[in-house]
Amino acid sequence: MVLDYKPVEQKKQILKLTIFSISDTIFPIGGSLESGKMYGIARSGIKRVFDITVAVLAIVLLSPLMCVIALAVKISSRGPAIFHQERCGYDSHPFIMYKFRTMVAGAEHRGRGYELVRNDKRITRIGNILRSASLDELPQLLNVIKGDMSLMGPRPMIAAQVAELDPRQMLRQQARPGISGWAQINGRNALSWDERIELDVWYVENWSFPLDLMILWKTISTVVRRDGLYGEGGINRTVKPDFDSK
Repeated sequence: MVLDYKPVEQKKQILKLTIFSISDTIFPIGGSLESGKMYGIARSGIKRVFDITVAVLAIVLLSPLMCVIALAVKISSRGPAIFHQERCGYDSHPFIMYKFRTMVAGAEHRGRGYELVRNDKRITRIGNILRSASLDELPQLLNVIKGDMSLMGPRPMIAAQVAELDPRQMLRQQARPGISGWAQINGRNALSWDERIELDVWYVENWSFPLDLMILWKTISTVVRRDGLYGEGGINRTVKPDFDSK
């Protein structure tokens, strides 16, 4: 018989590394992290299992509604039913995000570009309904299943937005982006750019599974009350106010 005299703490460390290795095999994510806490949120097995389980169930239950929405979008205006755009995900790696199209085709090249204003003429009639109920986000359940996104996390940015972040704000990129998030239940578009980013960073630094459950619960009331649909002056700023001047 061979006795193993390895210290208990060393055995615990070996077990921890083994679990992370198995988790990375089942749920690969790529990228690198410098902080132990960031490592935890990115590779949390329970978060990923919860994401996949809820996303699959939601798609199964909501598939009839999603088919009706897709048909309504396609019939009501020219262009595809699904809008897809490159966004920056975990560790700023690019991925294609899906949404139901709520604006006229090529809207990002018209009017205020990526900024949205109340009663924006680029928004279609069906689009107004979808946006008010946040139903346009439903296709992102596919992004969750693919591993591009999580149910909860900082909202995914375009590359131009990420380029505006300072080193501390870049911490928000150390988590999978979410369909909803801490900033979304604490003001949403009514928040300033810096307020939103600060809440995103707080989420990453303080993540826990119970926190995700609370965000999921409060997201329901936020959507029902339609809180924070538009920012100050009826404008949704998707970049810093001085971005266009640079």
